Amino acid sequence: MLGREMTVDELVRELEKDRAFYERSGGGVTLSGGEPLAQPGFALALLEKLAERNISTAVDTCLVCSPETLLHVLDLCDLLLLDLKLMDEQLHRDFTGVDNRRILENFSILAAKLAEHPRKRVWVRTPLIPGTTDTQQNLISIGGFLHQTFNGSLERWELCAFNNLCRDKYRRLGLEWKFENEPLMSQAELDKCAAWAKESGIDQALVVPTGAVRPQNE
Repeated sequence: MLGREMTVDELVRELEKDRAFYERSGGGVTLSGGEPLAQPGFALALLEKLAERNISTAVDTCLVCSPETLLHVLDLCDLLLLDLKLMDEQLHRDFTGVDNRRILENFSILAAKLAEHPRKRVWVRTPLIPGTTDTQQNLISIGGFLHQTFNGSLERWELCAFNNLCRDKYRRLGLEWKFENEPLMSQAELDKCAAWAKESGIDQALVVPTGAVRPQNE
């Protein structure tokens, strides 16, 4: 086990130590994880305290949360970083252990509310997992859903190249990882995924491939 328990006030005091950095960089505090909204009470209390102190906040979430929690988060944070992996319900269940109905419902609820929050920023991020999320069908399906759902209120759709940074975490936990020996994507593979995403009907300027790729000679 890593880490230690903290109260909201203890964490706020720690985060305030970096206020000068936030102000110089134009950034702020990101709630990430894991899934920060798996602890909604703590996450919302922290966002409220940071808002009171005029510290910008982002929330990185897969939207497995109640609609009430989502709308409260929308009121409090400045940037939502939304994880959307798979559109097919059965594949989502097979690979994550749960279906995606709540996730897609929350996307629609959020999109409908954004007109009331014109300053809120929303990015969607799709991790490109080999043979799982990086397929033409999946990327076109996600792009079509985003195009129909957000109606111009989406700022960015990131395609996050596969990486193996979690490998050591799996080892520490004594768990096997299916992609232990999977190499980084090539630039050509990442470009192909971006091309498929742009075929989906979404504004092509929103599609942003990101992440490290393997050198050409490997």
